[in-house]
Amino acid sequence: MTRSILFLMIVSFTINSSKTIAQTDSGHYYTSFDNTKIYYEVKGTGNPVILVHGFIVNGESWKKTELYNSLLNAGYKVITLDMRGNGKSDKPHADEAYSNDAEAKDIMGLAAMLGIKKYNVVGYSRGSIITARLLVLDKRVDKAVIGGMGSDFTNPEWPRRKMFYRALMGDTVKELEGMVKYVKESGLDQLALAYLQKEQPSTSKELLSKVKQKVLVICGDKDTDNGNAQDLVKLIPHAVFAQVPGDHGAALRTKEFADNVLQFFSR
Repeated sequence: MTRSILFLMIVSFTINSSKTIAQTDSGHYYTSFDNTKIYYEVKGTGNPVILVHGFIVNGESWKKTELYNSLLNAGYKVITLDMRGNGKSDKPHADEAYSNDAEAKDIMGLAAMLGIKKYNVVGYSRGSIITARLLVLDKRVDKAVIGGMGSDFTNPEWPRRKMFYRALMGDTVKELEGMVKYVKESGLDQLALAYLQKEQPSTSKELLSKVKQKVLVICGDKDTDNGNAQDLVKLIPHAVFAQVPGDHGAALRTKEFADNVLQFFSR
């Protein structure tokens, strides 16, 4: 299976009080708004940056990128989490557990629990879809990076999202057979992943046109998985575009990706 498959996405707002409930050797858990337990890690002590991973991966995947250590070396506080349905976090088997911006609420609640008043956020692939929701919902977002994403996710009836949902629910979708095989062989929670696709949020072009934060849209020069990234730039008033080498799976790992994010944050 290609690297691209591994990173493919189809990818009252009041936050209830949350608390850390357990600790592992390298991270913590906190209880989100609906009692879902979310695993997270915090490294560094500077200005906070929250990293939002893509589909069929988890927070640990950021550590395989140039960006993770570059942010730490530049003095940032780096926060990673396993989004619900992934990694060490809870994986509810109910579609409503993933609806109504549940994932964005998890991140907002985590920021509140950590006492964060302002933060930057980097999303990649499906994580960029959730990052777009944070831009709309959370005034604490300062700057945002949307990586590996074009404008296709603005369509709530996006055929690609529906295709992934059908494949994960057991329908025969020939072009996604490799993805489903990987999910099964890796012991991932196939039903939870299906519900993530079913309830994946979209952000309308109208809402994106009202985003006031500065946004970096960054994409690999061989990445066309999720539509045209430059079309997305046109929808966001204060967005800038950067292109780096690589396809959807490789671009995130490059030094060029890290350099562009660091430069953007320092402006």
